[in-house]
Amino acid sequence: MNAERLLQHYERIADAPDAIARLRRFILDLAVRGKLVPQDPNDEPASELLKRIAKEKVRLVKAGEIRTPKAIAVQSEAPFPIPSNWRWSQLAEIGVLSPRNEAPDTLEASFVPMPMIAAEYGVANQHEVRSWGEIRKGYTHFAEGDVGLAKITPCFENGKSAVFRNLTGGIGAGTTELHIVRPLFVEQDFILLFLKSPHFIETGIPKMTGTAGQKRVPTEYFAHSPFPLPPLAEQHRIVAKVDELMGLCDRLEAARAGREAVRDRLAAASLARLNAPDAETFQADARFALDALPGLTTRPDQIKRLRQTILNLAVRGKLVPQDPNDEPASELLKRIAKEKARLVKAGEFRKPKALPEVEEPPFDLPQNWRWTPIREVTSDRGQEIPQSTFTYIDVTAIDKEAGVVADPKVLEASEAPSRARKITRKGDVIYSCVRPYLLNVAVIETDFDPPPIASTAFAILNGHGLVMPRFIWIVLRSPFMVACVEENQRGQAYPAINDADFAVLPFPLPPLAEQHRLVAKVDELMGLCDRLEASLNAAAATRRRLLEALLAEAFAPVDARELEATE
Repeated sequence: MNAERLLQHYERIADAPDAIARLRRFILDLAVRGKLVPQDPNDEPASELLKRIAKEKVRLVKAGEIRTPKAIAVQSEAPFPIPSNWRWSQLAEIGVLSPRNEAPDTLEASFVPMPMIAAEYGVANQHEVRSWGEIRKGYTHFAEGDVGLAKITPCFENGKSAVFRNLTGGIGAGTTELHIVRPLFVEQDFILLFLKSPHFIETGIPKMTGTAGQKRVPTEYFAHSPFPLPPLAEQHRIVAKVDELMGLCDRLEAARAGREAVRDRLAAASLARLNAPDAETFQADARFALDALPGLTTRPDQIKRLRQTILNLAVRGKLVPQDPNDEPASELLKRIAKEKARLVKAGEFRKPKALPEVEEPPFDLPQNWRWTPIREVTSDRGQEIPQSTFTYIDVTAIDKEAGVVADPKVLEASEAPSRARKITRKGDVIYSCVRPYLLNVAVIETDFDPPPIASTAFAILNGHGLVMPRFIWIVLRSPFMVACVEENQRGQAYPAINDADFAVLPFPLPPLAEQHRLVAKVDELMGLCDRLEASLNAAAATRRRLLEALLAEAFAPVDARELEATE
């Protein structure tokens, strides 16, 4: 077993997904397989320990302390190899199942509900002090040193089990969703680490019975699963080693959390300076952030925040410099109004309703930008009922991260859902007004054949060739617009924003030339985010492969050259 080699390399793989949790499971797996500590030929073998346990059971039966146990069935197959001085046993053989406590009703005792039983190894149970008479009936009994297993899903899959300790009055009771064993001459914590081991849990999940939401571990599995029993002295050494290595895991976890906290603070500080920019230092802050963030970004959620910052800067006019030679947005608004009038006269769009001006601008814009209601600069194409084969676009067709329609359906008119009504064409932007927090926004970049019809869940936004579709997408995905929509949406289970409220949402309009520069810059920076994300995924995959190789080597050593090649 090459656990030392694993630990030598662990700093390199500690940031692998789930790495420390996997190391904890690995330690438990080694422990129950006899691979964690060396065997000592001077130990009393497990076969002798089983004889002592059997004698103790006979004594307890004769003394009237337990009932005569049922005969233990011979196990046909061993799940995995164990050391020669170990023996395969069962919890029913090495302990007393479902013990009962006898005590005066007035005795103060411990009540342990399920939330007070930890899933993590090494975390002690908590308890509430109650009178024994209050908890004696209708609950599962246990005493100091008994071992309990949560038998209901998902508690079992999560590893909820405990050695009950520090019980008031020495006894306790808890939920009926517990299996209990009282060990005889067996280290309680060795039983506990077996109950939390991946082998026991993974083997037990398929054997659970009951309905999907209320499955339970049957008594048969708990009582009669093959249990790898080491000599008692080795049990003590194993538990001590597990405690030592779990302490190492705690330190690794703390160190990793410390590294993450430092990165988070630095990244958050950099992004905060960009999201609330200082005019005098903005350019320097932006250069620093874009140079530093790749090194500070180690998780997908950090890249998500970087993407949001890019969009936030874009809609505030902070991402690219303004050009005084650009036609100002005030003139662009006049051209948009003329174009809309022409299209209405040509019958391509309906005459829009008059909209109020944006009275309270959400934030200051550059001098040559303008605030305007979103429907002042975009139009909806209206609705029609499909009369022939059409391309249907609903929210499931949207690749919202890429901002495109990726998977539309081609349907016959007879198959048209009642929501298939919205006319849309190439160059439009579609925005889901139902559950808008999901950010189902896309630019129609394809001349779909047959022509597309979108769900009535969407608002259709056509910019008349004077507001770039991709810039509309940027605004709709920006944190500022997300907040605006959230303030105006209605409903609880399926919140939505209606057409009237959507029409007057404030839209920050730049000059057309600046829109082109902004879109190009956003695409460039989103490309950087894509590369960061790919780099993170590649690094995680490398760490995962190295972790797999080291774990595999610890069980079955591989050729050193092969491991180096994996690294």
